[in-house]
Amino acid sequence: MPSPSNSDELIFFVNGKKVIEKSADPETSLLSFVRKVLRLTGTKYGCGGGGCGACTVMVSRYDPKSKKIHHYPATACLVPICSLHGAAITTVEGVGSIKKRVHPVQERLAKCHGTQCGFCSPGMVMSIYTLLRNHPEPTPEQITEALGGNLCRCTGYRPIVESGKTFCGESTVCQMKGSGKCCMDQDEGSFVSREEKMCTKLYNEDEFQPFDPSQEPIFPPELIRMAEDPNKRRLTFQGERTTWIMPATLKDLLELKASYPKAPLVMGNTTVGPNIKFKDEFYPVFISPLGLPELYFVNTTNDEVTIGAGYSLAQLNDALYFIVSDQPKEKTKTYHALLKHLRTLAGPQIRNMATLGGHVVSQPNFSDLNPILAAGNATINVISKEGTRQIPLNGPFLEGSPEANLRPEEVVLSISIPYSTQWHFVSGLRMAQRQENAFAIVNAGMSVKFEEGTNTIKDLQMFYGHVGPTVVSASQTCKRLIGRQWDDQMLSEACRWVLEEIRIPPAAEGGMVEFRRTLIISLLFKFYLKVRRGLNKMDPQKFPDIPENFVSALDDFPIQTPQGIQMFQCVDPKQPQQDPVGHPVMHQSAIKHATGEAVFVDDMPPIDQELFLAVVTSTRAHAKILSIDISEALACPGVVDVITAEDVPGDNNHSGEILYAHNEVICVGQIICTVAADTYAHAKAAAKQVKIAYEDIEPKIITIEQALAHNSFLSDERKIEQGNVEHAFENVDQIIEGEVHVEGQEHFYMETQTILAIPKAEDKEMVLHLGTQFPTHVQEYVAAALKVPRSRIACHMRRTGGAFGGKVTKPALLGAVSAVAANKTGHPIRFILERGDDMLITAGRHPLLGKYKIGFMNNGEIKAADVEYYINGGCTPDESELVMEFIVLKSENAYYIPNFRCRGRACKTNLPSNTAFRGFGFPQATVVVEAYISAVAAKCNLLPEEVKEINMYKRTSKTAHKQTFNPEPLRRCWKECLEKSSFYARKQAAEEFNKKNFWKKRGLAVVPMKFTIGIPIAFYNQAAALVHIYLDGSVLLTHGGCELGQGLHTKMIQVASRELNIPQSYVHLSETSTITVPNAIFTAGSMGTDINGKAVQNACQILLDRLQPIIKKNPKGKWEEWIGKAFEESISLSATGYFKGYQTNMDWEKEEGDAYPYYVYGASFSEVEVDCLTGAHKLLRTDIFMDAAFSINPALDIGQVEGAFIQGMGFYTIEELKYSPEGVLYSRGPDDYKIPTVTEIPEEISVTLVHSQNPIAIYSSKGLGEAGMFLGSSVLFAIYDAVSAARRERGLSNTFPLNSPATPEVIRMACVDQFIDMIPSDDPSTFTPWSIHVS
Repeated sequence: MPSPSNSDELIFFVNGKKVIEKSADPETSLLSFVRKVLRLTGTKYGCGGGGCGACTVMVSRYDPKSKKIHHYPATACLVPICSLHGAAITTVEGVGSIKKRVHPVQERLAKCHGTQCGFCSPGMVMSIYTLLRNHPEPTPEQITEALGGNLCRCTGYRPIVESGKTFCGESTVCQMKGSGKCCMDQDEGSFVSREEKMCTKLYNEDEFQPFDPSQEPIFPPELIRMAEDPNKRRLTFQGERTTWIMPATLKDLLELKASYPKAPLVMGNTTVGPNIKFKDEFYPVFISPLGLPELYFVNTTNDEVTIGAGYSLAQLNDALYFIVSDQPKEKTKTYHALLKHLRTLAGPQIRNMATLGGHVVSQPNFSDLNPILAAGNATINVISKEGTRQIPLNGPFLEGSPEANLRPEEVVLSISIPYSTQWHFVSGLRMAQRQENAFAIVNAGMSVKFEEGTNTIKDLQMFYGHVGPTVVSASQTCKRLIGRQWDDQMLSEACRWVLEEIRIPPAAEGGMVEFRRTLIISLLFKFYLKVRRGLNKMDPQKFPDIPENFVSALDDFPIQTPQGIQMFQCVDPKQPQQDPVGHPVMHQSAIKHATGEAVFVDDMPPIDQELFLAVVTSTRAHAKILSIDISEALACPGVVDVITAEDVPGDNNHSGEILYAHNEVICVGQIICTVAADTYAHAKAAAKQVKIAYEDIEPKIITIEQALAHNSFLSDERKIEQGNVEHAFENVDQIIEGEVHVEGQEHFYMETQTILAIPKAEDKEMVLHLGTQFPTHVQEYVAAALKVPRSRIACHMRRTGGAFGGKVTKPALLGAVSAVAANKTGHPIRFILERGDDMLITAGRHPLLGKYKIGFMNNGEIKAADVEYYINGGCTPDESELVMEFIVLKSENAYYIPNFRCRGRACKTNLPSNTAFRGFGFPQATVVVEAYISAVAAKCNLLPEEVKEINMYKRTSKTAHKQTFNPEPLRRCWKECLEKSSFYARKQAAEEFNKKNFWKKRGLAVVPMKFTIGIPIAFYNQAAALVHIYLDGSVLLTHGGCELGQGLHTKMIQVASRELNIPQSYVHLSETSTITVPNAIFTAGSMGTDINGKAVQNACQILLDRLQPIIKKNPKGKWEEWIGKAFEESISLSATGYFKGYQTNMDWEKEEGDAYPYYVYGASFSEVEVDCLTGAHKLLRTDIFMDAAFSINPALDIGQVEGAFIQGMGFYTIEELKYSPEGVLYSRGPDDYKIPTVTEIPEEISVTLVHSQNPIAIYSSKGLGEAGMFLGSSVLFAIYDAVSAARRERGLSNTFPLNSPATPEVIRMACVDQFIDMIPSDDPSTFTPWSIHVS
């Protein structure tokens, strides 16, 4: 092995500055290098696996052959620094900064309101910036494609896309689908007495600085000289445990491969990197042939195209695109199939890093390209010291048979892909949980050759991915079909035989077994139709076409660039110019978000002697801890200590929440101990060495069903009842009963839980910096754990990268865990949860089971309802009881049912404790309400919308818990939603479409909402603020609310500006802290602005009252003069503002109370198209009408509504948490938990803020943080509408279980057809499934 002294110098540039690394470690990623070594903290850690795009940077390399500079996006978490020799890196800091100059990309992202929490913003900026470096005038499609690898959990993407579209050449303003008429032209009479004018501009393009592509930084000339140096030599970088070798020539590479046959070849590191990180693989030597000219080329002959193995998938895409545009279509069928899959494979960052050779050789069982390459008869050209040879890229190779594979010393040079011929058809097919950037659930490559001029099969190949441990070839089936005609008879036998040949065992890893079996033959059927269509095009006389109503089955859903329109009330022209209230003001930190200068907790510079914390969590759901052996961990390098329950000075169990497991574990993922070390890598390595011995305890309760069987509950039943339910059931025409399962949801805030705990030298004080919604709660838990008064604990919270309820209670637990470690070691502790640990430990939304019995008349009027709810609370109390109270109180949604009973109970299970999540129970529970409305509609042969109309509250009424309210705004939102979305016309158009298409169906739904804000306990609605005026007239404002991305601080500045009558620029808001505002309540329940706004208003009014005598004496004076004079007259310029809170109450004994301060109403319309063969769906259009009363800041409010809607849409469709029957969470990162990407959002989305009165709240506004979440269910019910249409046509019953989420699996399996009937079913008693539902 080379010794460290032999290590070469690694040279690369970052933001134009030269970096010379004398001891480069191959295990160091670019992400940790720029953050920890260069202290460029704009690039963020989001997942560590290249799946979220938060760490996107631009890599630029010079190609000496073409003399061109190649810019591409890359995820820094997967880039080893050793791979960057000779490259130039641009991070968000290099694009622009407030200190120097903000770049137009950054400015427009901020001003278009494309940032909320700001954690994903630097990655978004880098993706758009890199696109502009390659295409200064991009098309809207290129913008959408460029953002495909970046996740955002706050905004719902539309404003981000819109900011990118401002760089496009042509006008991107919506001229409603080419009619030239703007959709905003208001038809007379369509609005009900509309006095106020509606506005649609949330920002002003005239403010944007012009974009001049010629002003970008140049590529460092030194790197060009390095690249063109003819005397390149081998480079070696020796790390702590590993060596990285860069050969200079092909001969050198082959020598190395012969010497180190087990060493992986690393180019993009998209396979090796994740395997090292997530599968604990270790390699002592890496060989990196990056830049070897022999691996980068395209060569075309008459028969085939050969592409160098070093080409990235993005370069492969460009090369194929060029060939396809150059050659006749019949020759390029394989290339077309590859191009289709390359568009959605991973995201642009991974496509630019992963190489063709690496993709082929790593033989992933999920590969989208290998099955197509195999079907297209590609060959692999390999080389070793012994010479070159060709390996067919075929079944045996893909199935990993040793004789068909590469030898250890061989290297792939290139891949040859033959042209297709006239009578040869090649296709790629796939189905994934999400259209883009998601592994396929099943994918396939298929090809068929016919005897010329006939439809007789001469050769047939079918390769399937994700149906076994490798890609699988259906070679037996193909053999048996040679010589057959391409007809329906052949198809049905092919389906039967392929299912016999490819057996997915019932307990197979990945689950979804029956769905995957169905996809095997559904995809085959799609291929069959495509080929029939192709034959017909060649000879319409000889080969009949496929039925007209089958044609739409051929195409996948197109990826469209989303567009939208936002409508809100214009500001009164009489309002003073300076008063910002009602204006769409940009988020106060937006520019900082976009430049990466906004400081999050892990961006704070290192503190002297700080240690990093890694967790050791339980691997059993319910067990006794027999022993914890920490000896090996303590002996690991860099380890300072291991902290266990024994080390907690005070309460280890505070209010039922356990910090460190003691004697027993009650869920998988419970923290048993933590390791403190000098680096996170050392802490993590040592954590793996902790040995824990368990003894299982029965029962192990995972699901709600098991909890009910064991009578396992966290709290007592809650109930409300009105009327006489039993009597009413005796007097109705019909009764239906049913149950609805709603699975949970992961918060997936972009910034994982992050804590910095600093012990002070005196008086047992401790300072914590962390991302939380509830600093008081953290203070309480830390004080209890350390056994000190709360006054010694200071919690600081400036901002956090998204929270959504997941940072209400959990940071208190994790903060106490860190504080105990800081207390024991005496060192500052930096505790940053990795994404996988965060998802495992902190859990999410409560899964719910709803059971209903509904009595109704034949005309659709519901007379009686008896509803029971159970939620899966997990292993400790957390917020489960309160969530259940909210569910019961809100259980009627928008409908008046005279005889109504609702009961609810939280179940105790051995899962990590579920917690608060945006909407707090309402999004789960109200699915049950809408489901029984739909079931009644089906029985009465009415549209669900008609039954909703019949049963909706119509006049001032009392809720089931006897609270009076006026539903007028609800009626208005509902009516406008039906009108403006042209519901009935679109419904008719969808029915026409459904008649003409057998395999694709459209569905529509409109969902009304009666939501509430606040808490039924009055003292939880109080708030305080502290306002200081300094002698120069500037104002420092603090309050008890937390900035989570929702723009709370921005609104508070607007309030202070109006109340003090000074410009916003005078008001500064720095952070939330327990030092300035004590005992503050959580920022949750949509009431941040309501309560803190009132407190800020109160403080400002107190100050203004004190200033009145001075202003009276000098009314024309300036603000600064008044302040100076006040000081001279000894008038206090500091005031505490206070808001007692909304006086809510609920008496559960009497089952009545004014539980909430006011209601928020809304309605949403969605239209979807569903592919009945695969279960894919496409959201075509959404219209949202939200009762905002008076919006303090329409830009922020619309951002909240849209963001919540997309989060809700994800919850109801593609977001699926998978648990093993043993209670192990499988979904621990973006690879296996799919939140919406830019391709999932509606093609058209319009949001209207409806004006009403709300005198109880500040400036008559309403809290809109959560309300949009449930409106996402209009997508769920539109999907079910489409599925119902398919079932009706197939003669199936119209009522079927309406569960959530409606994943592709659920959709496909509900559209029962001849293919599902062919699927073998397994006896559930004979196997243990891989995953289970826990609702």
